[in-house]
Amino acid sequence: MPILDVEAADRAGLRPIDLAKAFFDGGATLVQLRAKTAASAALLDLARAIVDLAHARRATVIVNDRADIARLAGADGVHVGQDDLAPADVRRVVGGDAIVGLSTHTPDQMDEALREPIDYVAIGPVFGTTSKATGYDAIGLDAVRSAAAVARTAERPLVAIGGITLERAPAVIEAGAACVAVINDLIITGDPQGRTREFLRRLGAADANS
Repeated sequence: MPILDVEAADRAGLRPIDLAKAFFDGGATLVQLRAKTAASAALLDLARAIVDLAHARRATVIVNDRADIARLAGADGVHVGQDDLAPADVRRVVGGDAIVGLSTHTPDQMDEALREPIDYVAIGPVFGTTSKATGYDAIGLDAVRSAAAVARTAERPLVAIGGITLERAPAVIEAGAACVAVINDLIITGDPQGRTREFLRRLGAADANS
């Protein structure tokens, strides 16, 4: 799950819409749009443009935090954190058919999350990261394994996030995550399309071996 972080894109000198196109052209089928400081009107315009790109390619867009923007833009779902709207409240905005994901950082949060009306649960930070401040220490692969077992029991896929690189990603999948969410490592080389393609190639091999 490439996370299109608008601030990270700006720091890398990339237009967000161009970065979205690179992700999709690289083979991504699920992208999360994250824009913590964007004005609502600008974010809605960007979200609509990315949703149009995605749906033309039969890909999926999830909006971070903003259920209102997701609904107005016609996005496929919303990802929320511990301090955002509760998943039940998100559902009141986006409806029962939308994808709703929730971030967790501890076993207690994981247990509580799986009682919520969510489609997937995220865990992290797996490794140390500077791209997303959570206030939590890195949990490591053993915690991913434990979280994956709990998520499987609840029949929810686990998304892992935090400090995940091309080199680390296969081990995260082998530990039981269904998906990895990545921000910086997809843009660090200056070739996000090629990097996305390489992630998918390596993760396909890791999934076949897990």
